[in-house]
Amino acid sequence: METQDAVAALAALAQETRLDIFRLLVQAGATGLPAGKIAEQLGLPSATLAFHLKELKHAGLVTFTRQGRSLIYAAVYHRMTALLGYLTENCCEGNPATCGLPAARKEPA
Repeated sequence: METQDAVAALAALAQETRLDIFRLLVQAGATGLPAGKIAEQLGLPSATLAFHLKELKHAGLVTFTRQGRSLIYAAVYHRMTALLGYLTENCCEGNPATCGLPAARKEPA
């Protein structure tokens, strides 16, 4: 992940409502959630939700597909893991233990 991509992702997630939306989508899994369901679960007006989803999409953290008249939003997991990898590499000196994280498992040869 490039530095400007990490900055965009972190900026998007730095807003409480967007973090709530992203957390909900991560918990929903790969199938995602319809926009109406997100709005209902978080108690957001549709215009507010649309604004925040646009910001998350611009940062590459969510994607959507159209199913009939509904837009189904889902977290982009590879971007989330890339952001975590970027933070580990650049903020933990490349060593997860420096940040108190468990070391990555190595696959048996």
